[in-house]
Amino acid sequence: MVKLSWVRSVVIIAITAPLAFDACIGRAASSGAVAIRFVDLYKPEMLHGSAPPAGRAPTGIEWRFDGPAPVPAPKELAATRGWEAGIGISDLTIRDGWLLGRSSSAYPVLQIERSSDLDNRDQFYAIEIRMKVSAGGNVSVITRGPGPVPWGEIGRGLDQGPWPMSAPLTPGPDVQTYTLTSAAPLNATRIRRILVRPTDAAGATFEIESMRLVFRKEYLASVPSGVSWQGLGEIYRESLVSRAPETLTFSVLVPERGWLDLGVGTIDDAPATFRVSVKANDAAAEQVLRAATVTTPHRWERLSIDLSQFDGRKIDISLAVAGDAGTVGLWGSPVIRSRQTGSAGIAVRPRGVIWIHADTLRPDHLSVYGAGRDTTPFLRKLASEGAVFSRAMSQGTWTKVSTPSFLTSLYPTTHGVARQSDRLPASVTTVADVYRAAGYATVSLSSVVFTGRFTNLHKGFEEVHEATSQSDPVYTSKSAREYVDRAADWIDAHKDGPFFMYLHVFDPHPPYEPRHPYESLWADPAKRDEHLKQREAMRKTIKEPGMAPRGMATTEEMKAAGVDPATYLAYDKDWYDGSIRALDAEIARLFERLRAGGLDDRTAVVFMSDHGEEFQDHGRMWHGQSAYGELAHVPLVIRWPEQIPAGTRVDELVESIDIMPTVLDFSQLAHPAGIQGQTLVPLLRTKLDTAVSWKKRPAITEKQPMTEDADAPDPRHERDASWQSFAINDGDWKLIHHTIRPPARPEFELFDARRDVLDRHDVAAQHPDVVQRLAKALDGWHQMALASRLKPDTETTKNLTPEQLRKLRSLGYVK
Repeated sequence: MVKLSWVRSVVIIAITAPLAFDACIGRAASSGAVAIRFVDLYKPEMLHGSAPPAGRAPTGIEWRFDGPAPVPAPKELAATRGWEAGIGISDLTIRDGWLLGRSSSAYPVLQIERSSDLDNRDQFYAIEIRMKVSAGGNVSVITRGPGPVPWGEIGRGLDQGPWPMSAPLTPGPDVQTYTLTSAAPLNATRIRRILVRPTDAAGATFEIESMRLVFRKEYLASVPSGVSWQGLGEIYRESLVSRAPETLTFSVLVPERGWLDLGVGTIDDAPATFRVSVKANDAAAEQVLRAATVTTPHRWERLSIDLSQFDGRKIDISLAVAGDAGTVGLWGSPVIRSRQTGSAGIAVRPRGVIWIHADTLRPDHLSVYGAGRDTTPFLRKLASEGAVFSRAMSQGTWTKVSTPSFLTSLYPTTHGVARQSDRLPASVTTVADVYRAAGYATVSLSSVVFTGRFTNLHKGFEEVHEATSQSDPVYTSKSAREYVDRAADWIDAHKDGPFFMYLHVFDPHPPYEPRHPYESLWADPAKRDEHLKQREAMRKTIKEPGMAPRGMATTEEMKAAGVDPATYLAYDKDWYDGSIRALDAEIARLFERLRAGGLDDRTAVVFMSDHGEEFQDHGRMWHGQSAYGELAHVPLVIRWPEQIPAGTRVDELVESIDIMPTVLDFSQLAHPAGIQGQTLVPLLRTKLDTAVSWKKRPAITEKQPMTEDADAPDPRHERDASWQSFAINDGDWKLIHHTIRPPARPEFELFDARRDVLDRHDVAAQHPDVVQRLAKALDGWHQMALASRLKPDTETTKNLTPEQLRKLRSLGYVK
């Protein structure tokens, strides 16, 4: 195996603790932060009282095909009890208590319109399907809101692989039960139609015995009291589950200026009273510190309870739920922290670290990088007070792949996330893991499921906010206003101790049209209707199934629809720039709150993006389809007053995986073993005492296949999702190796990295020596990244005890 001098060897981090937080962190205790987490302390013997046995009556909705029909069906669908053959299904009928049918294509879909229990405010948990199927690899489900099903769009999108809510099939004569869960928070009121793809094989027969929607209330009835990862609304927390009249009791030593930080909530409609009581070891009686009655289910109520009267004393602290017997009480992220006072330590480490991930940003559309429009007036000010990096490169070109890379400081080939369904192994150490182990309060505000639980990126966070916008009937990508509100409130509650915040905002991501008043900042509102009309026309000519619903056309597809590419793209860019300006205004608002709380000069802030966006720079739109410069080159701004000199500009080539070790150095926390990035501190001219020097090395960008069956390109057309490319940029030259490609595309492309940042002019033929040199270096990197690939959970969890494995599963780190 070839090893390059600029690549450090990687050691795979094994799970060595029940929650996998303490592996290879070393200096974590040096932070001086205090965090006594009840989730970490919990043992079954700490639970007292006797709640009614779990297993309440089902609260979901079930469709069966034996006995009388439970709900009258429309006259035209009475023979199938409301179930309808949508596309790719023939011979749908009910016989002998079974719903029978045959797939006439590889994309069969049947659907039903839900007509009962429509005001149910519970959250969807899963759909259970009991059936037999003769052939196929996966069963998939999606839900939709009211209105007709757009079967044309559904059909065009099906060959992208299984829907996110899917499960592998076991074909054969026996009935199997398939449980399909949703990655995104989904309120029951949003579910009006259920679309089921019973198989992905043509010519297969299926026999469905029953289908049932399972809601959270029913699911939680089967969850044992104790540690769990639970959400109310779209906010998830490390939690303790208990039921009235159970009590959880913990023995702790209260730190100086201690306080209890937690959220409480329930899923039951009946009132639930949460009581926090303390009995000091030197006191005769128990003292009730707080009683909070919750009457609104499905939302968290944040509590802050002062414990300073018990400073330095051992206490038994009890958490009890009172209400109707069996009422579920959720104790969200219960942590005893210590309030820090004064300004001591400013020069040593920041009080807080805020990592702002702005999705889908091209540097050449930001005025901080010299764009003609003033899209980022606040970010220009931010950069003038810190450092701006002119040549930062992302390791992936879409969110699902890129985000795990910079939050773990690992290349995509090593962390293994390439497709929608992929998850990080539980053995990985995220940046949040390190901060959590060091006693910091940690929170993630995740605008899409790719940056949250769906990818296992909730790991290390005490609290995660996940947007539900993609489940809404009208999808919007504009999240910064809502998330800045939440971020500011969270910071206000945690400003007296060290904190780490990951703030992912989505505004520049398609659909580009910004919220008012930014929609007309550069775009002419009089031309909006014509622009939307052209988008609709293009959907009929777009060949790529995943791009058709989005209206993301190639140059040729636009022309085929009678649309002028230059005019259409100019209007999309007007909207895109307006969305960036809207984002900039919200980030400015966040800093106003930091200043009001006295944190402006005590907080280190990173502003960056996961990837860029293509506006037909290489004939296409969207992102993730290539490793070209419009997608790989990303903005990076870092501000830390009194440490990073104002107006610093860094022209060195850097990678997104370098950010994690950098912020850990700011906080004086050790790097996890095996990370592949290097700290940017030597380039920032900080006052930090570090003996580490910067090592020049190439930047790597990967474009992996995104579909489940992408072993080769689709011979019918250049199917972007199935391509595979690896790019290496040494600062002077950039080589792209297209390892899986359509016949018309060359294997290698070479670009002048300094003069041709968008990779427009291939000069491989003129510089064969450079191609050969970089191809050899790229192969060496690839061998290293493959050899360092993280092991799957099935291997790393073999030596865990049943209780350790149960805890990992209960938190969602292991499936």
